[in-house]
Amino acid sequence: MTRYIAIIDGEPGAFGISFPDAPGCVAMDKTIADVIAAGGEVLAEWVGDVLAMGKAAPRARTAEKIRKDPEIAELLENGALLVPIPLLLDVGRSARANISLDAGLLAAIDEAARQQKVTRSAFLAAAARDKIRALA
Repeated sequence: MTRYIAIIDGEPGAFGISFPDAPGCVAMDKTIADVIAAGGEVLAEWVGDVLAMGKAAPRARTAEKIRKDPEIAELLENGALLVPIPLLLDVGRSARANISLDAGLLAAIDEAARQQKVTRSAFLAAAARDKIRALA
């Protein structure tokens, strides 16, 4: 899975996130956790727009390479953070997957999906996205 390195800076109540390898892809939010979530969403939109224009998505550099940039090194010296953000692109088509789960877990999934008024597939897809984003 591709992960883009993001820079987070700011202060409580006003954090910003940007991506050195995705120029112009930025987001703001009140907390670090919220700006990370917003960053994942805008990154997917930004890369989706690039692909829709018939261009290739820029290659994601490693944190080590990004740290060598003098401007980024200065930001880091002043308290900015580097965070890997997974790129989760929806490609617009469903794919069938045959999985095996414990019957009790499946019943709990179905109940939770009913409570949220979504399908089992939508519930599992959202749970997988949340879990993948939490790995950042």
